[in-house]
Amino acid sequence: MTTTPAPRPSGLRTGAVFAGRILVIAAAVGLVGWIAFTLSNVVVPLLIGLVVAALLVPFSALLQRHGVPGWLAIVLALLSLVVGIALLVFLVVWRVSEQLPSLEDRTVALIGTVQDLLRHPPFGLPSVDLDTLSTDARTFVEQHAAELRQGVVVAGATLVHLGEGLFIVTFVTIFALTGGRRMWEWVVSLFPRAAQHRIGVAGEAGWTTLTHFIRVQVVIAATDAIGIALGAFLLGVPLAGPIGVVVFVGAFIPVVGAFAAGAVAVLLALLFKGWVFALVMLGVVVLVQQLEGQVLHPFLTGSVVAVHPLAVLLAVIAGTTIGGIAGGFFAVPLAATANSMIRAARQDDPEVEIALPIPQSAEPAA
Repeated sequence: MTTTPAPRPSGLRTGAVFAGRILVIAAAVGLVGWIAFTLSNVVVPLLIGLVVAALLVPFSALLQRHGVPGWLAIVLALLSLVVGIALLVFLVVWRVSEQLPSLEDRTVALIGTVQDLLRHPPFGLPSVDLDTLSTDARTFVEQHAAELRQGVVVAGATLVHLGEGLFIVTFVTIFALTGGRRMWEWVVSLFPRAAQHRIGVAGEAGWTTLTHFIRVQVVIAATDAIGIALGAFLLGVPLAGPIGVVVFVGAFIPVVGAFAAGAVAVLLALLFKGWVFALVMLGVVVLVQQLEGQVLHPFLTGSVVAVHPLAVLLAVIAGTTIGGIAGGFFAVPLAATANSMIRAARQDDPEVEIALPIPQSAEPAA
């Protein structure tokens, strides 16, 4: 007489299948992350190019809907970006060069004040001789000349990589503006036919989320920059314009970017106006950040970029830990885009026609 083995609990089978799938997904994500990290000199410029294209494609499409020829709309979109960046760089260089002598004097005076404070009770620390520090620094340079020369070589290689990255960004942006639809069709065609419809739907949702996210970030960054720069101007803090530019750039790193850039305004207020104005400037930075977090983000983001604030914070921390500044910059748009693509793929209906993510008006006219 044979006895049949007792069936395994269904919950155990379900858990084992679920755990197996999680391990496979984690391995795939880890492999993609390793490849991206290894080829970061290509992947990072590629992602920057896609982000820039997500900003410029709607503008190019808008111009073409108003009768502008396709090639001219693309050229105007690219020129608007280049001119905008050039104006921001000019503003920073011009104002900083004007205020540099005064900034140096204020910095030296602040260092002297701090030294006097540390020499007296309750600190009672020994004074620091700047001449001695200069001599020690010169001795250090002489003793580590070989290492410093190696550092110069590394810096030169970094400049070369930056040039390569700029080349990739430029061409990715141009190709996305002129032939983005054909590029996406080719990507979709690489997958099995049964999965192409679902991938197309996911791509549509991801592109919509990315373009919306970039536009929202531009508005939020501009609001942060105007608010903090205006506060610095009203308080009489020098370099209010460059402060606004630094805040605008820093705001593209969510959670910490604009606040860290606002610390520059607080430091300048401390150097030029004293600690009372520095505290007021800090209050302005905190107020602007609260306006962004409590009003702008909920109002502008809506349901298109549906990522919980905790997920945003964790994504920024993880991205910064893995990829540094670039990781922190791309963490939230990647998380928002992936979230949107996964939701769209789960709700896919094969009977619904796919609207390709690159609008037809973004293609050059025949």
